Amino acid sequence: MIQLIECPRDAMQGLPDYIDSAIKAAYINQLLEVGFHTIDFGSFVSPKAIPQMRDTAEVLEMLDLHKSKSKLLAIVANVRGAEDALHFEEIDYLGFPLSLSETFQQRNTNASIEQAIETVETIQNLCQIKGKEQVVYLSMGFGNPYGDPYSPELVAEFVQKLDDLEVKTISLSDTIGVANPELIMKLFEVQIQAFPHISFGAHLHSRKDQIAEKVIAGLKGGCRRFDGALQGFGGCPMAKDELVGNMATEVMIETLEKEGYALNLNHAELREAMKLSTSIFL
Repeated sequence: MIQLIECPRDAMQGLPDYIDSAIKAAYINQLLEVGFHTIDFGSFVSPKAIPQMRDTAEVLEMLDLHKSKSKLLAIVANVRGAEDALHFEEIDYLGFPLSLSETFQQRNTNASIEQAIETVETIQNLCQIKGKEQVVYLSMGFGNPYGDPYSPELVAEFVQKLDDLEVKTISLSDTIGVANPELIMKLFEVQIQAFPHISFGAHLHSRKDQIAEKVIAGLKGGCRRFDGALQGFGGCPMAKDELVGNMATEVMIETLEKEGYALNLNHAELREAMKLSTSIFL
């Protein structure tokens, strides 16, 4: 079964102009009508680091979750953020960004990789106590522009460390859009064969004309969990100066349906969400 994760948080976080909380909530409520597996709706991080996300708790209070089957995911960057997120029963997943790149780990969470892995362990323990699930985003999972070491073998080493901590969901992430289809297919194929008990996801950023081939490569490698943002809005403000957009969800949907996958989405509500995304982001 395909799991589609819609990421309005990723789309919003780098925008320079603050989006009113009510507008954020209205957009996320519309996304909740579509039928996505999970909505990556906000983050509990320093408002100085990501000012756009300073109202995540307020937005959460305005969400109508009664009729939606979608789960909620919030990003955290440290233990304090995790503790804040765990106060809310509505949140199902806590996402933590762990990087293969020491440079990016410092830029993204102001911590070393070693410190970040310790944080993952603490958050994992907290999630197990609270009945939540941690999703670790293995960023720079397909290479990095900083000159830090990278290899598929290094990815496997990180996955083994996360497996030792009993992390059950790992999203291989290409924050800067460097992944090619061959690497995507092989990386997922090798990791899924080695760790069949782990759910591997793809959080890829890409030019629009390359999305379909990347999705198909992920499918061939065995990936069934894909992150995206409507119309490809967003990018990581902590990465390179030029932002590479998220995978456009509507292109992923078209590709997956052409490949024969039944996604069970409400396309009428999806069209309404597309209209809202245009009014918010353009």
